[in-house]
Amino acid sequence: MGEDRQATFGSDGSLDTETPPEAREGTTDWGEPKGDGETDGGYNRYDVSSLLQKAVRRSDEEVAAWAAWELARSGYAWNLWDRLHLYVVEDLRAGQDVALLVERYETLATERWDPQSWKGRLCAIHAALACARARSSREASNADEFFRNAAAARAEARGTDEDPAVDFPVSDLEPDGPYDVIFDKHTAEGSRRDRGEGFFKRFGARVGPEGEDEQSARWQRLNMALSDVEYDEAELDHAVEPVDPERRWEDPVAFGDEEADADADADGSRGEGGDTDGS
Repeated sequence: MGEDRQATFGSDGSLDTETPPEAREGTTDWGEPKGDGETDGGYNRYDVSSLLQKAVRRSDEEVAAWAAWELARSGYAWNLWDRLHLYVVEDLRAGQDVALLVERYETLATERWDPQSWKGRLCAIHAALACARARSSREASNADEFFRNAAAARAEARGTDEDPAVDFPVSDLEPDGPYDVIFDKHTAEGSRRDRGEGFFKRFGARVGPEGEDEQSARWQRLNMALSDVEYDEAELDHAVEPVDPERRWEDPVAFGDEEADADADADGSRGEGGDTDGS
């Protein structure tokens, strides 16, 4: 129970720790006493909350705006804002700026104004409209469920001759495997392999598929040129080359013995003492 919400008793005499006093005050639109969990319009608040989420998910702006307004005016603003924050991570595509907008609208509605006031209701409507207009996606929820199912399948298949029905997208992380490039100076295995500054700059620091912008690429090349590690022109070019979206992890990291030794010697000459470039 929130610190600003006190326990009350429902109509059946049971302790109600969810419904705040403001939601019990007043009457319905037709002047009747409000029941437990009832909104001013005579709806069940859980039903209205579910409607709000489905409206956001289906991008129905008008229904989302009404549901938010109904909850706010009925004294369930705390429920409204709690659910809206959940919706932005459960039902919207990652990276939507609406998450910050909802936070700001909640601050205005609850800290500057009364949540049930005209201004508070406008904030509720604004937030609901912003969510409904954002790009809907269940990607985070779907990913979480898939990863959990994959973990269960892997655990079930462990110790048997059967392959798991589904597996994690990375399978096993092993040196010389598909993700060999991750084993650079920032990992114990990379350190054991003497994959120092040179390896990290040429392979581990690459971005894509858009690649570095012109200024960032210029800085990277200058940093490499000014370091104690010697790079040829092809290595400088490769360090700032965009990652191929069709082959994100296929870097030419398999060196011949002679080149690997030379690379290790060059990196060792710096006497590296810590991860200063990020991983």
